[in-house]
Amino acid sequence: MVSVTFLFAAASALLPFVSAILPRQSPEYGHDFEFPLPIPPIKEPLTSHTDYKTGTKIDFYEVKIREFKKRLFPDLGEATLVGYDGMAPGPTFRIKKGTESVVRFVNEYGRKSAVHLHGSYSRAPFDGWAEDTIEPGQYKDYYYPNKQDGRTLWYHDHAMGITALNVYSGQAGFYIIEDPEMEAKLDLPQGKYDIPLMFQSHFYDASGAITDMTGERNSTFGDTFSVNGQILPYLDVEPRKYRFRFLNAAASRTFNFTLVEKDWEGPLPMYVVGSDSGFTSHPVETLSLVQAMAERWEVIIDFSNYRDKELTLKSSRTFADEDYEGTGNVLQFRVGRRVTSKQGNGPLPPKLIDLQLPTDHEKIDQRWNFTRTGVAPNFTWLINNVGFSDVYNRVLRNVPRGTIEKWILHGGGGWSHPIHIHLVDFQIVSRTAVEPRRNGTAPGRSGVTPYEAAALKDVSAVGQNEEVTVLAKYAPWAGTYMFHCHNLIHEDHEMMAAFNVTRLPEWGYPESMGLLDPMDPKFRAKEYRGTAVRTLRDEVLPMFAELRAYGNVEEVMRELDEYHATRTPALTGSAWPTLPPPPPPPTATPTPTPA
Repeated sequence: MVSVTFLFAAASALLPFVSAILPRQSPEYGHDFEFPLPIPPIKEPLTSHTDYKTGTKIDFYEVKIREFKKRLFPDLGEATLVGYDGMAPGPTFRIKKGTESVVRFVNEYGRKSAVHLHGSYSRAPFDGWAEDTIEPGQYKDYYYPNKQDGRTLWYHDHAMGITALNVYSGQAGFYIIEDPEMEAKLDLPQGKYDIPLMFQSHFYDASGAITDMTGERNSTFGDTFSVNGQILPYLDVEPRKYRFRFLNAAASRTFNFTLVEKDWEGPLPMYVVGSDSGFTSHPVETLSLVQAMAERWEVIIDFSNYRDKELTLKSSRTFADEDYEGTGNVLQFRVGRRVTSKQGNGPLPPKLIDLQLPTDHEKIDQRWNFTRTGVAPNFTWLINNVGFSDVYNRVLRNVPRGTIEKWILHGGGGWSHPIHIHLVDFQIVSRTAVEPRRNGTAPGRSGVTPYEAAALKDVSAVGQNEEVTVLAKYAPWAGTYMFHCHNLIHEDHEMMAAFNVTRLPEWGYPESMGLLDPMDPKFRAKEYRGTAVRTLRDEVLPMFAELRAYGNVEEVMRELDEYHATRTPALTGSAWPTLPPPPPPPTATPTPTPA
């Protein structure tokens, strides 16, 4: 295994460079590994309700979007940040699988917001549609299913045109679905040995404040790395196995992580056990880990052979990211001498889960080209030459509910693009280097990395000269959903589009046929006048329970499979004709409803 992963580590070191190392823009930090890693607090519910009909429990939470001050450079002034509950990262949600939740986000800041629970198959009105904004002084209740397999999700801003500004300023947090039965079976590290790590990259000005990047049209790579909001922290660990939930929440920076004992010696092995969509099929040993924006990887690191030593997590140059003087170090692990618990410290199981892979078919159903147009500095980033503000044309695909489709994602415009498809988990079928070397750039990677091959995903890194083929079943819900580049600068400047998962004729399955429109007026933001627990118990949570929005998902998926199995064409997108687009909308900011 090490020999294979070493080849991938070597290959990643040869990924295309687009510039020399640039001078640092931020002030020198000068306090590397002096301060401990912060651990975001766990969010607790205000109240709960149990659906009398189904027995499903719904927890209610309230989160307030607030401005706050924080000194990030010890020798400089305070930075102004905007975070969930006035902290960055926001509080961590740890939700037991099967317990639904309603999260009320209250906007107490001066910019609009929208919230996307990234990795959740939420119904369309609760998915964080970019135009479904919460204006200052308003709140919106988001209703989440939490019925997927255990996984690391995250919640972040998704407001039209200012997602980069809001996330860069601090609006991001962890949301973890836990499956106690599976955790007990696999016996991986839990509790204090299961630690979320949010990686970010910023520029700072001479005063220690985060720089204003509102005019940026290409990328904001950043030259100063932070973990859980702390620049270059350290973490005390015991000499045993730990499980780390890696999240890249940077605006534009792709990381390529390696673990070393001393400065650039190594690398040491890490073991990938989870991805965007939950556990991998088996633990994958690797010496380097490429993580594009919005990707999540769950990683086991075994410190048992490093008592009284210091290990460093580093990031090397990858893809089209610009590098800066002094970058490289990310996080230091200080290994102690004593182990206080043996829970989750045994050998890793050779198998974790059976992946529910979509059935493949030969034909490509859709090709997406991610390109740049315009003249500097006024670049625009498009998908198949369409931008999200083109409201009459931005719904680019209609997919009958339950259909499997194979898409090609083609990277271009001189940039890499991490592509996120809402609603679904997908399989990365292939990655192919295309286009010859030109303008000093190299071809992209020519293969799926072992940890990608063992996973289902909702984000795929697509290099500037790469084609990535992904396969997904468009289920369980009908509705209108977004897909986009997760370089937030590109997303804000048009590289976002929509697809309809359309209703099935004569399906007859007994469920609510609403919840298709992400701009449904019933669920739009409202003026905030406080939160009364009695009202939540007596009115708000019973109303959401009566929607029966998420039902028995396993039964829904079985019914969808049976529906398609009894009809011709079969359950593949290659056999379905492309449906006509919806009729022209009546307003300037429409949201088409699936047919």
